[in-house]
Amino acid sequence: MSLVLTDKRGSTGIVTLNNLGKRNALSEALISEITAALHGLRTLNIRAVVLRAPPGVKVWSAGHDISELPDRGRDPLGFNDPLRVLIRAIQEFPAPVIALIEGGVWGGGCEVAMACDILVTTPDATFAITPAKLGIPYNLGGVLTLINMIPLPVAKEMLFTAQPIPAQQALNLGIINYIQPAAEIEAFVLAMTERISANSPLSIAVMKEELRLLSSAHAISPELFEKMQGARRIVYDSDDYQEGLDAFRAKRKPVFSGK
Repeated sequence: MSLVLTDKRGSTGIVTLNNLGKRNALSEALISEITAALHGLRTLNIRAVVLRAPPGVKVWSAGHDISELPDRGRDPLGFNDPLRVLIRAIQEFPAPVIALIEGGVWGGGCEVAMACDILVTTPDATFAITPAKLGIPYNLGGVLTLINMIPLPVAKEMLFTAQPIPAQQALNLGIINYIQPAAEIEAFVLAMTERISANSPLSIAVMKEELRLLSSAHAISPELFEKMQGARRIVYDSDDYQEGLDAFRAKRKPVFSGK
């Protein structure tokens, strides 16, 4: 069974995450199919993409597939990690990518959603950023994706508490664009893609790239980069990181020691 379903409606491409047995956890296989779908849509004169899960799901994506993370001693979120590849594929896609979200969005799934250009959710949608629950050191690219979308005090609260925020709060904070009833959300999003498709694709592609480059234009020195990477290395070499993975595999609550 395909982990991703791809459809084309006029000039709109629809990519549906379809690994419901694992709550659309972002495994290497699922991510490979999403990126392949996006690559294929580039050749079809697609003017907008909708990234969604099947209607009625309780979990849009459970985030990173923790079972694929390495044991301590190796960076779990390096530049070529599948999640980082997917984030870049969404951000660099030349047409707008709209996230149509029902249900919970957890961990790395939050970053995937927030890498999209426009977010439309149902009222039951929630967002939780959960690396602290597993002792995972989020990388700099991931943090940048979040702080480009979330006010800094809210990002801190979400990262430190790992607790979800509801759709209405996300709307009030400007994290998402619209809330729509489940029965109406697909039609609402497709109407938006039609409005996008009526505009100049070249103009939109250039503006999207300008926004991407400007939003990532945070100059840091090599020394500061190495300092932050060194801090992350302390985490993924730690007992706590291994405890987070072991607890997940054993389906128990982790007990962190701070070592």
